[in-house]
Amino acid sequence: MTDLPTTEPMERLCAILDGYGPVTIAVSGGVDSLTLAGVAARHLGDGASMVHAVSPAVPQAATHRVRSFADRHGWHLTMIDAGEFSDPQYRANPANRCFFCKSNLYGAMAATTGAQLLSGTNLDDLSDWRPGLKAAENHNVAHPFVEAGIDKAGVRALARILGFDDVAELPAAPCLSSRVETGIRIEGPVLIAVDRVETDLRLRFAPQTVRCRVRASGVVIEFDGDTLSGLDTATRAAIAADVAASFEHIDARSVAIEAYARGSAFLTG
Repeated sequence: MTDLPTTEPMERLCAILDGYGPVTIAVSGGVDSLTLAGVAARHLGDGASMVHAVSPAVPQAATHRVRSFADRHGWHLTMIDAGEFSDPQYRANPANRCFFCKSNLYGAMAATTGAQLLSGTNLDDLSDWRPGLKAAENHNVAHPFVEAGIDKAGVRALARILGFDDVAELPAAPCLSSRVETGIRIEGPVLIAVDRVETDLRLRFAPQTVRCRVRASGVVIEFDGDTLSGLDTATRAAIAADVAASFEHIDARSVAIEAYARGSAFLTG
């Protein structure tokens, strides 16, 4: 095992990586894909390359994180436009929007390389409904963490072993399109505003969780319970005014502040 600490999960993962030949990894900027990229780069050397899709749906902080890691660790990184904003099925924002997003991503990646495509999907992800996994299957994308039996906690442990302490405890960060209520058309300027609002609120309040949801009824800011309970009436009003100023055709009366609810912009039926 090249330049890597020896642990049982690490050995299993590296053995699986050895079986692929050259690999290209989709790196979103979260802990899963960054950790997989870190292991593959150190174990496979020039046999591993990384791809990151730059898009209004990807937080700027995630793109910056990927660039920074690539520079620090000498990764071979390619930045691409996956083209999902040219796909009317993705833009329509159906319940299976992720299928169209990932189909565009993996198709764009396959056009740049003949290597085996990899994702950072971990074992826990299989317990959730993820249409993107069908897109991965259609493009022969492999999931090394799943094959190695590694769940989210195991990924975080590997990140710490790699010395990736700055990402080991990163919270879940779904793409910004997940903030838009199902059925509302995905628009780049709206996602940019969502990213700007969430970034500002993180800087101001350091919440454990914050989401800026775009719904038919207006914009909803969701905070974790501890942060929400610490907001007085004046602060809530100031937040609503600042959020409204980030969006076109929204006033503060259309901004609600609520408790975080996972996936609350996702509608079915």
